[in-house]
Amino acid sequence: MTAIPGPKSQELLARKQSAVPPGIGTALPVFVTRAGGGVVQDADGNSLIDFGSGIAVTNVGNAAPKVVERVQKQVADFTHTCFMVTPYESYVRVCEKLNELTPGDHEKRSFLVSSGAEAVENAVKIARHATGRPAVVVFDHGYHGRTLLTMTLTAKNMPYKEGFGPFAPEVHRVPLAYPYRWPSGPENCADEAVEQAIDVITKQIGAHNVAAVVIEPIAGEGGFIVPARGFLPRIAEFCRANGIVFVADEVQTGFARTGTMFACEDEGVVPDIITTAKGIAGGLPLAGITGRAEIMDKVHAGGLGGTYGGNPLACEAALGVLETIEAEDLVARARRIGEIMLPRLEALKERFEVIGDVRGRGAMIAIELVEPGTKEPNPAAVAEIVKRCHAEGLLVLTAGTYGNVLRFLPPLVIPEHLLEEGLGILEKAIAEL
Repeated sequence: MTAIPGPKSQELLARKQSAVPPGIGTALPVFVTRAGGGVVQDADGNSLIDFGSGIAVTNVGNAAPKVVERVQKQVADFTHTCFMVTPYESYVRVCEKLNELTPGDHEKRSFLVSSGAEAVENAVKIARHATGRPAVVVFDHGYHGRTLLTMTLTAKNMPYKEGFGPFAPEVHRVPLAYPYRWPSGPENCADEAVEQAIDVITKQIGAHNVAAVVIEPIAGEGGFIVPARGFLPRIAEFCRANGIVFVADEVQTGFARTGTMFACEDEGVVPDIITTAKGIAGGLPLAGITGRAEIMDKVHAGGLGGTYGGNPLACEAALGVLETIEAEDLVARARRIGEIMLPRLEALKERFEVIGDVRGRGAMIAIELVEPGTKEPNPAAVAEIVKRCHAEGLLVLTAGTYGNVLRFLPPLVIPEHLLEEGLGILEKAIAEL
């Protein structure tokens, strides 16, 4: 209806600039008034196709009926008591569902916090307490949050770590099996990456000093890197053999996003602890830590918790999300989205040398842009394509250690005609570039 951003959004943006610090960046400076069904509507009446889902949060949509109904009822009853003061059933029900749905048939325990970073930080706390060991191992291209510890766990300096040091001690980084950029080629990637990671752990750290290995089954902010097949199971096996807690950070990959309920299920990996957030509660702040009972039960009473963790509104929203995923079979829907997107993007890769790699699973898809004829990262092309997409009404996000990845996270409930229309806008933007 107007240019992007339109006049009302520009007015609001000016107010934002005078009230909010510039450190809070904005991917697309339009101010939203309504959203749902794969569409975001802004203050100027523009409708944009949503390929971002609030960074994989609104998997079931921005206002899923089952979520809205549960939250409306709960807000009229009570908004807060603090579960550590006077508990309520919805918290327990969410934990029961997490114990049931996360990989593995072992006995589990779960508890709830407010953000993905908080979940990862608690997973490390628990692993250290259970093992009595100090060290934590993470991977190249990983992203785990913005708190002091999770910033330390995160690989990328700018914008996440620049100027915020010194960082937490006893965090060690090892190679990730990144097939597209592995020096000796994708066919050698899994074996060599495992060997290098184990070599660093055994020789430089000492496996007996490692409390936890923390990894995203698909690296999110790092560029939607799907590790070479076989890498994750072998890292998990090494952890089991050496008494190391294997932590799967499924904050971005969880809740049907990748075509399985959790991404580590694709290779049958069963983590000792799994962290969840983003898609868990349809946009309300909630995160979970689920782990083997024998690990989780080691922490003393009062050692875990938080004032807002497992807020009753967010718990009801999570129950609504899980009902929606089951009722609408959104796991299969995510696979269907991948079946539509991946061939279209592969066809674009054949036409345009600027696309170096197409990757992802389910509804978590990315393209990596390079200088044509090379593997040199091309962040300028990403910036230009994003600008053109936004101008034509398609909301897309970027990612990647080198700033050269376009990531696509459409809501799992997006109609296929909007998915196709969005892909058409993307194709037009790349062709024009």
